[in-house]
Amino acid sequence: MKIGLYFGSFNPIHVGHLIIANHIAEHSDLDEVWFVVTPHNPFKNKSSLLDNFDRLELVHRATKDYDKLKPCDIEFNLPQPNYTVNTLVHLQEKYPKHEFALLMGEDNLKSFHKWKNYQVILENHHIYVYPRISGEQQTTIFDNHPKIHHIDAPVMELSSTFIRKSIKEGKNVKPMLPTHVWEHIDDMLFYR
Repeated sequence: MKIGLYFGSFNPIHVGHLIIANHIAEHSDLDEVWFVVTPHNPFKNKSSLLDNFDRLELVHRATKDYDKLKPCDIEFNLPQPNYTVNTLVHLQEKYPKHEFALLMGEDNLKSFHKWKNYQVILENHHIYVYPRISGEQQTTIFDNHPKIHHIDAPVMELSSTFIRKSIKEGKNVKPMLPTHVWEHIDDMLFYR
């Protein structure tokens, strides 16, 4: 199987994440998209993160009605902070018959050359890039690379940061979250 890996803190997962992942799962050669819940992104402040297993539970609830979308906790047992290149090695060892690709936004592609061992990732994996609003078209050193595929997915301008801030301020964010996710966040009083 060809699996697209959608890495993120998913703090919380929202409809924008689902729209992009489902679009790529339905309109590319990938069989499934796995949401890889990251315990600690080296570029993010850990203190703002909901507990790892709470975020994983939200991803379970968000994806349960989608056959091609799956939660993945592979990084929970890896050394912190997690680096994508290490995660890919562990996934390939655990699932030797699967082929793994990365999903990333155009904004992340611009800084991909700063990732740990990015050359190794590109040698061994394809990357599916979805559009982000950036104001202007920028060229990268990866333009026309044979392993980088630009996907014409919907452009989503919704962020988990905005959702967390809105919940804290008592705003109604229900339309931005899958129903099962919103209900759990509301029941557990997350982000208040």
